[in-house]
Amino acid sequence: MPIFLLTALTMLAFAANSVLNRMALVGGGIDAVTFGTVRLLAGAVMLAILALAFRGGLRLGGRGRLISVLSLLVYVYGFSSAYLVLDTGLGALILFGVVQITMFAGAVLGREKLSMQRTIGALTAFAGLVWLLWPGAGVSVSLLHGALMAAAGIGWGLYSLAGRGAGDPLASTAANFIIAAPIGLALTLLMSTGTTPVEAEARGLILAVLSGAGTSALGYLLWYGVLPKLDRTVAAVAQLTVPVIALIGGLVFLGEVPTLGFVLAAAVVLGGVALSVVPLRGR
Repeated sequence: MPIFLLTALTMLAFAANSVLNRMALVGGGIDAVTFGTVRLLAGAVMLAILALAFRGGLRLGGRGRLISVLSLLVYVYGFSSAYLVLDTGLGALILFGVVQITMFAGAVLGREKLSMQRTIGALTAFAGLVWLLWPGAGVSVSLLHGALMAAAGIGWGLYSLAGRGAGDPLASTAANFIIAAPIGLALTLLMSTGTTPVEAEARGLILAVLSGAGTSALGYLLWYGVLPKLDRTVAAVAQLTVPVIALIGGLVFLGEVPTLGFVLAAAVVLGGVALSVVPLRGR
C-alpha cells in the first residue's frame, strides 16, 4: 500500500481514538481509568496475536523499551482522564500541539540545527496553547484536564521519538503494550482499593476494546511502520489533520460545536506548527 494511504489511515486512527474515548465517557457508562486499562489490555491481546502469527514469538526487550512503556502509560491515562471534560476537537488540539512542542524540544536536546523559521513557528504554537489554556482567556478549558491532556501529549511525543528507532514495528509495538497493560491493571486495582467498585456498562467496554484493539494497536503499529519512512517535516504536517478530523468527529457523533475562541486559538496553534515544519518557497 502506498505510504500516503498508510499515513492517512494512521491519522484517521488517531482522530478516531479521541472520538471513541469521548463517546465512552459521555454516555458509555465507564470511568476514565477503566477505559484506559481496557484499552491497553485489548491492544496487548491484539498485538500479541499478530506478533505470534507473523513473527512466531514475542520479544519484550529492546533499546528504549522503558521510555516507550512509561510514555505509553502517561499518554493513555492522561488522554482518558482529560476527555472526562474536554470536547473531542479541543482535546485533540491540545494533544497535537504539545506533541509537536515535545518533538521540537527533542530536536533541541539532540542538538539538531534549528532554523529561525522553525523556532518562531514552535514559539507561536506554544503561545496558542497558552492562550487556549489560560483561565479567562475566552476559551472554556478546565485547567486540570487541559494539563492532563498536555501530559498525554508529552507522553505521545516521547513515544513517537522512541519509535523512530524501532527496527521491527510489530515487535516493538507489541512489546510496549504487553508490558504496559499489566502495569496499568495493577495501578488500577491499587487505586480502587477501599473504594466503591465501578460497574462499566457494555457500551463503554465495547468502545474501549475498539479503541484498544483497533485504532490504538493497529494505528500505532502503522505509525511505527511509517515513521522511519517519513521525513520529520512530512510526519509533523500529516498530524495537522488529526485535530481537524477529531473536530468533525465530535460534531457528527457528539454534537459538539466549537466556539469562536477555540477556532482562533486552533488557528494560532496549527499555523505555528505549519510555519515550523513547512519550508518557505525560495529557500
